[in-house]
Amino acid sequence: MVDKVIRDGKVAILISPGFGAGWSTWADHEIREQVLFDPIIVDWVENGKIGEVPIDHYNDFFYSGGAEDLVIEWLPVGTQFVVGEYDGSESIQILEDIDWSIA
Repeated sequence: MVDKVIRDGKVAILISPGFGAGWSTWADHEIREQVLFDPIIVDWVENGKIGEVPIDHYNDFFYSGGAEDLVIEWLPVGTQFVVGEYDGSESIQILEDIDWSIA
């Protein structure tokens, strides 16, 4: 089970909306969910991203290039979503809001 920061019924999700490098979308699939919710990184972002990004608990191959643009999005617990990425810019897509119809 992945540790998450939950407040007032909402869960913190880390995304990097800047162009260049994604955060979770550029992570190895084995740790993708972990970096999406990482409480250590959430704390780092909430405290102004002071110092180097605290990724010591990940392997040496973790690419943290999207860290400088990290923001926290808060979604109600249980919301189903995907993180979309275009040219490194990540965004959250809530599954119930996606139009799955074919024109």
